[in-house]
Amino acid sequence: MHVRFFTGLLVSATLLAGPAVAQQASDLLAPERSTGTKAASRVETRNFMVAAANPLAAEAGKKVIAEGGNAIDAMVAVQTVLGLVEPQSSGLGGGSFLVYYDAAKNRMTTFDGRETAPMEATPKLFLDGSGQPMKFMDAVIGGRSVGTPGTVRLLADVHEKLGTKPWPDLLKPAETLATDGFAVSPRLASLIAAEGDRLKKNDQARTYFFDAAGAPLKAGTILKNPNYAQTLTTLAQQGADAFYSGPLAQSIVKTVREAAGNPGVLSLPDLANYRIKEREPVCAAYRGLDICGMGPPSSGAVAIGQMLGILENFDIKALGPDNVESWRMIGDAQRLAFADRERYVADPDFTPLPIKGLLSKTYLGTRASLMDGGRALDGAAVKAGEPEWDHALLFGRGPTLEMPSTSHFVIVDKQGNVVSMTTTIESGFGSRLMTNGFLLNNELTDFSFKTHDGALPVANRVEPGKRPRSSMAPTIVMKDGKPLLAIGSPGGSQIIGYVAQALVAYIDWGMPVEQIVAQPHLINRFGTYDIEGGTDAEKFAAPLKALGYDVKAGEMNSGLHAIEITGTGLVGSADPRREGVAVGD
Repeated sequence: MHVRFFTGLLVSATLLAGPAVAQQASDLLAPERSTGTKAASRVETRNFMVAAANPLAAEAGKKVIAEGGNAIDAMVAVQTVLGLVEPQSSGLGGGSFLVYYDAAKNRMTTFDGRETAPMEATPKLFLDGSGQPMKFMDAVIGGRSVGTPGTVRLLADVHEKLGTKPWPDLLKPAETLATDGFAVSPRLASLIAAEGDRLKKNDQARTYFFDAAGAPLKAGTILKNPNYAQTLTTLAQQGADAFYSGPLAQSIVKTVREAAGNPGVLSLPDLANYRIKEREPVCAAYRGLDICGMGPPSSGAVAIGQMLGILENFDIKALGPDNVESWRMIGDAQRLAFADRERYVADPDFTPLPIKGLLSKTYLGTRASLMDGGRALDGAAVKAGEPEWDHALLFGRGPTLEMPSTSHFVIVDKQGNVVSMTTTIESGFGSRLMTNGFLLNNELTDFSFKTHDGALPVANRVEPGKRPRSSMAPTIVMKDGKPLLAIGSPGGSQIIGYVAQALVAYIDWGMPVEQIVAQPHLINRFGTYDIEGGTDAEKFAAPLKALGYDVKAGEMNSGLHAIEITGTGLVGSADPRREGVAVGD
């Protein structure tokens, strides 16, 4: 394995930026804060590679493949270790989306392990006594926000179908770490400290994340999690069914329904009836490549496909990354994609969706023509379009606030199988409820709190058994029918911008993987242009304002992981904003 380092955050292939400055963010908008940057490394291997958000998780996946396992086997080990050492981002109590390329069959598919709304949930779940939407964090903390977890079922079902090594062997690395203890990372320590009293409301979370005096755990503390070890032992011996029925399921339901001050409605039948869904990938053509990802209920692949389809009408390559005109086009393309996203994208099992129409070149060409004026699009012009589709339905806008948490990892094994998986408990530390050694999600807050937009129903409203809309965007780029790049990121609704910007940098601007994961971020979802503070992105603040944008500098907490498949091997890198690494052989 060869490693080269790329220092700092970039805005172009030739311009070095200074170190990132972590701007103090509000508790609402950045519960999983940035914890600084380090050098971004370029890792080159010949046979296989794992890139994940924590070195212990990446090494666990590496060991599985080195000992004869495949990418799906490694996925199980990586996820279960991440749930232990990076518990604020993902885990057994959350949900996941997997995009998978099967080399032997030359076929790509996706698996939907998204959480579902309990059967007792109603569209009024997040309305207060006066019929108004609850304050966001009031809805998040406690049992009300907890959906039926899907990650355990996804790991088990996909492993049974595509894995090669015994299931118990793949849970052993995390079980051993939980029993023997692991060193609390600087990132985890800082996030516990920032979370404060919100984590202390649940007894198990309080005793786990704080010492006997009530102080948050410090970096380097050896932390053991015997409850997590026991959960994994149970799953190793009895399989995933033990999570969805029996004592484990009973304790999950009890924790949710008895949450002090904000109980939820999750029930034993919700867990017993949970199923993952295998779905066809959503692919969009761009510059001769196929950009493939997770379709609804995730909006990731659709929104990225729309952004790129709009940008294909412009010569972004010639303009380059140092021209403010490139960022005008990228920003307004994202605004138009988000306008469609709010109106049209939801759980396809509940709502007919015009996916083909949204990705039509003709439709996206029409959307691109809105950007011909040379200035920022007027707010009134940024509204959902009218794509062709097969159903005469009209929905209202359903904005949601997705929190910048989550984790993403990518794996390429010796056979050429590719895993691109984004996994989450939604907000940092999820619902702040902990049971059996893992945190429970707050995924239901990804639904719209409103049921209607005027007289029109909101597509992403709460309904029993429904999966909330997501922005997660695990992606595999295909060239001539073969995988070229696997990539994805955490970051709430900013995920779409992070991944799309990385793809533009890779495809149009020719940046290598260690630069596309480290470049400063410029994102515009809803009209305000968010730029990454303390980086060279700030040089665009004045030019963007001159074009008519409101501009806000702040921290941009991505966690991009990427692996490029070349003719001679693999090249990977991990976002320097987090603690991730790329490893392999």
